[in-house]
Amino acid sequence: MTVESTAAARKPRRASKRTSAAKKPQSSEPQLVQLLTPEGERVEHPDYSIDLSAEELRALYRDMVLTRRFDAEATALQRQGELGLWASLLGQEAAQIGSGRALRDDDYVFPTYREHGVAWCRGVDPTNLLGMFRGVNHGGWDPTTNNFHLYTIVIGSQTLHATGYAMGVAKDGADSAVIAYFGDGASSQGDVAESFTFSAVYNAPVVFFCQNNQWAISEPTERQTRVPLYQRAQGYGFPGVRVDGNDVLACLAVTRSALERARRGEGPTLVEAFTYRMGAHTTSDDPTKYRADDERAAWEAKDPILRLRTYLEKSGHADEAFFTELETESEALGKRVREVVRAMPDPEPMSLFEHGYADGNSLVDEERAQFAAYQASFADSAEEGK
Repeated sequence: MTVESTAAARKPRRASKRTSAAKKPQSSEPQLVQLLTPEGERVEHPDYSIDLSAEELRALYRDMVLTRRFDAEATALQRQGELGLWASLLGQEAAQIGSGRALRDDDYVFPTYREHGVAWCRGVDPTNLLGMFRGVNHGGWDPTTNNFHLYTIVIGSQTLHATGYAMGVAKDGADSAVIAYFGDGASSQGDVAESFTFSAVYNAPVVFFCQNNQWAISEPTERQTRVPLYQRAQGYGFPGVRVDGNDVLACLAVTRSALERARRGEGPTLVEAFTYRMGAHTTSDDPTKYRADDERAAWEAKDPILRLRTYLEKSGHADEAFFTELETESEALGKRVREVVRAMPDPEPMSLFEHGYADGNSLVDEERAQFAAYQASFADSAEEGK
């Protein structure tokens, strides 16, 4: 190597404009669609607009309040030993009610295990959601009645079901759409990646609605992804959008637009609802062990119900009588939930073997006989003890 080449090798190169641009600090503020600020001020967005009557605004507020009350009642019932587990939606009411009210009756929903607000929008009786968590059934509703699938516990698998269903809808020539709910943690699952691939290739009429509540149990979002979640859609060839998940108006407008796009045959959309899980992941979790109180306090100021109430009061769209009447209705709902849950009958033990196979199975028949003999042994022992 010559002296000149050695010197050249040692001379630091000037960073290219592209490299310099890439190293510019990124804004910590999420770029999202917002139509109602945390202070309850109505704002406009160039790509998404919505015009709702006072009655429609009050209905959205009612949905969120009653959903929160039901959720709080279920949490209390679990603490009292009436439910085995509960996954609270506290803080995510706007994301669920806004997206749920964007759906048509003929659209189909694939939820996780936390979409209590969406279930409410689909007309599923809240008490039907509690049977599985009490351990008396595997889901207390008929999915075809409300086009609302049973809760899915396996993380991310429902996105595959939604994609396949949407592909079927397209082949049938229907103009309905499908929506799949999942969380930021599920976005790391292979099932979700495969769903994105298939939905894009087959142009499936599906909306992927990701509720980014910042925590996959105890794992923060920044440890799961190098880019905002909605930007992942670009790599699969379909659009993604981030919406203020605590703004029920924005969630309604963005989801409605994505569903209409799907119905027009333009394929899937990824919606990232940027929100916050105010409570524990489930009642078996203790979030105080992994997140700070000041973080939660910051998000309390963005409460979805409080901001809509502020707007309703400022705009004169609701009076005190409305809020008083709603509080009475909320109390009645809580009372009914308590009564129904405590009256749920225990399942017949032998029903464990039903509905596994349409035409029966020899192994299941053998297991049923063994279990029946086991159950009978308790009766024999009791008889002998008399």
